[in-house]
Amino acid sequence: MQLSAELTKLANAIHQQGGQPILVGGSVRDYLLGQLLPKDLDLEVYRLEANELEGVLSQFGKVLRVGKSFGVLKLITQHAEYDVSLPRRESKTGKGHKGFLVNADPQMTFEEASARRDFTVNSIGFDPIQQLWLDPHLGQEDLKKGILRHVGPAFAEDPLRVLRGAQFAARLNFQLAPETIELCKTLDLNELSRERLLGEFKKLLLRPERPSIGLEILRQTKALRFFPELEALIDVPQDPTWHPEGCVWSHTLMVVDEASRLRVGEEKADLVLMFGALCHDFGKPETTIWKDGHWRSPAHDFLGMQPTEKFLRRLTDEASLIEKVTVLVREHLRPSMLYNDREKVTPGAIRRLALRISIPELLRVAEADHFGRTTEDALRREFPAKQWLLNQASQLDVRDEKPKPFLKGRHLLQLGMRPGPQMGKVLEEAFVLQLDGAIVNLEEAKAWANQRLNS
Repeated sequence: MQLSAELTKLANAIHQQGGQPILVGGSVRDYLLGQLLPKDLDLEVYRLEANELEGVLSQFGKVLRVGKSFGVLKLITQHAEYDVSLPRRESKTGKGHKGFLVNADPQMTFEEASARRDFTVNSIGFDPIQQLWLDPHLGQEDLKKGILRHVGPAFAEDPLRVLRGAQFAARLNFQLAPETIELCKTLDLNELSRERLLGEFKKLLLRPERPSIGLEILRQTKALRFFPELEALIDVPQDPTWHPEGCVWSHTLMVVDEASRLRVGEEKADLVLMFGALCHDFGKPETTIWKDGHWRSPAHDFLGMQPTEKFLRRLTDEASLIEKVTVLVREHLRPSMLYNDREKVTPGAIRRLALRISIPELLRVAEADHFGRTTEDALRREFPAKQWLLNQASQLDVRDEKPKPFLKGRHLLQLGMRPGPQMGKVLEEAFVLQLDGAIVNLEEAKAWANQRLNS
């Protein structure tokens, strides 16, 4: 492994002080998978006490005591950041990630310390002094096989590892080992905090090309029982005319994968998109019926809002995220409905849609929904509603922003109207006329208001 000059000097300095530096963590795993070694690395240092280690690190840059009582330090240099830790002994004392008794023990062996890691592929180390790979749990074999296998019994002490397994599987395109799946089935995710749950869902939805792999892992491990809104999608039938791919769960897996192709690289926007794709059919389990020879889900868009909010509140209290996703769920059918009825659609309908939701954001979810199936038009990658609605919105100047009322309270004051409830009613009437196209600019709005006040 080719190391930077700085890291080589750092490793040698630790070694000269009597310590044994070992590179650990995801960067080691990813390097073995053919990726470049990043500047920011994790170092585990053996045979040095915390104060001795801090003294060595301080020669290279600023040292932050992230968790000094646990032997965790961060080194910031001109070129990189390093997370440097001592090997630790941990014992489970209670629920949650804080329910551990942790003690740094520099005299542990690498085999002992790595036994507490989650998966064998994450338990590999590299000794930069001896230029040796340390792999006591055969992680490199599992890397070659594309398998995530838990290292040992310590895995069960933190149920979050079920979600970590799901998002790692999706990011690496790996499968869980059968014995790891069976162990995951026994773990209780109810003890996990919202913050930790959301953190893993973010990684699952924002990083992989195919988040569906991770969602399928959650199904295999029975973890969906802790997210009943997702579990309810399994085996809900759909009309094969519109959904030949199968049940709502199968469709949802395809939709999230399509949505991942539409991410823009901005976390907040992408999280809204991905949760919108994941939750868009949450209304179908409750509404699906057999009628007139077809499976139908009347009003599933509107009735999907409540289970969406319930699901998201189990992960976060971020009001903006919850509101945007629930509105996406409510409106996800609107682009296709408007397009199918385009000969009758009025400018007012487009303006009102822009008032309720960002049209580009809506179209990303609608596009993922449309292509996340195996109909002929989806397989041909045809979704004419998208460009049609974008063109309509552009012509009306509401593609990238909501329509804003021409008439304001100050204009009514200038016309001699006194403040009060009646002013709000007049402004509301004027805005309705504006949305319908009966008023097209401020001058017309003021003329209408003047006539309204003097009639």
